[in-house]
Amino acid sequence: MSTPSQGDKDAAPTPEELREQVEHTREELGMTVEALAAKADVKAQAKEKAAEFKEQAAEKAAEFKEQAAEKATLVGDQLREKAAHAGQLVKDKTPDPVLDRAAHAAAQLRDTATRAGQLAAEKTPDPVREKAESAATMAKANRTPLIAAAVAFVVFLLLRSNRRCR
Repeated sequence: MSTPSQGDKDAAPTPEELREQVEHTREELGMTVEALAAKADVKAQAKEKAAEFKEQAAEKAAEFKEQAAEKATLVGDQLREKAAHAGQLVKDKTPDPVLDRAAHAAAQLRDTATRAGQLAAEKTPDPVREKAESAATMAKANRTPLIAAAVAFVVFLLLRSNRRCR
């Protein structure tokens, strides 16, 4: 730190050198105090650790969600493929006359349903028809909640009938 002046090894440091040494020591002492204060601040350390854990948990949750979505898509694709294959097997194994009869019966059923709908529309009073149309419009607008309610009701009925069987 001190530089010897003109060959004198034991020369006293100059006032400027002393000031520099004092300033350097103050800086080192300040950094040491800050480091010790940071180590002593348990609350800040706990908050920092909690933030790290929270970030890690969020990353793990995102990874899990992505993996679950991929698996669900894969399972859905497999189910669709199996259902299509099963449908094709049934169609291949069913004799042509039975398929023709089924197609004819379906056509007759559609025609009968259409005629019944027209007859009902003709015989239904206007106020009732208007209420039915508004109910149908509301049902179309709120399709998701209605489907969820229907599924919940079916599950309830299944659970109830399952308990009775025991």
